[in-house]
Amino acid sequence: MTSQVCVDSGILLKLLLSEPDSHLAEALWQTWVRNGVEIIAPFLFPFEVTAVMRKVSYRGLLDPALDEKALKKGLEFDVKLQTFPGIHERAWALATQLNRPTAYDAHYLALAEHVGCAFWTADQRLFNAVGLQLSWVYWLGHFKN
Repeated sequence: MTSQVCVDSGILLKLLLSEPDSHLAEALWQTWVRNGVEIIAPFLFPFEVTAVMRKVSYRGLLDPALDEKALKKGLEFDVKLQTFPGIHERAWALATQLNRPTAYDAHYLALAEHVGCAFWTADQRLFNAVGLQLSWVYWLGHFKN
């Protein structure tokens, strides 16, 4: 493992939205910051953050006076966006190998695999589907602070 960690948008969204496991995301994020861990994600990360924040706003689940501020705050987190030649093909291969219906999540997996770092997700279904096959995939719900 390196001093990097790949995160999905769900981890960051837990920092912006009040959810039952938001405290875990906060503690995990602070642990990374305290230890100087570089947080990385593929280039689709800010698109996913924006899409979810818009959905939350549209559904009236966030105070309209705060929704744009929350989005701005989310996009200012220190997440280094990365890619590599062949990321889409590798994401496709991983999605196929792991029998995933879409390749969005597989881009995170492909990046973490390429860089050689852990991948953390807030998506329990994703973890349940791939965690036994990929030992470097972790679920937020298993974090102990």
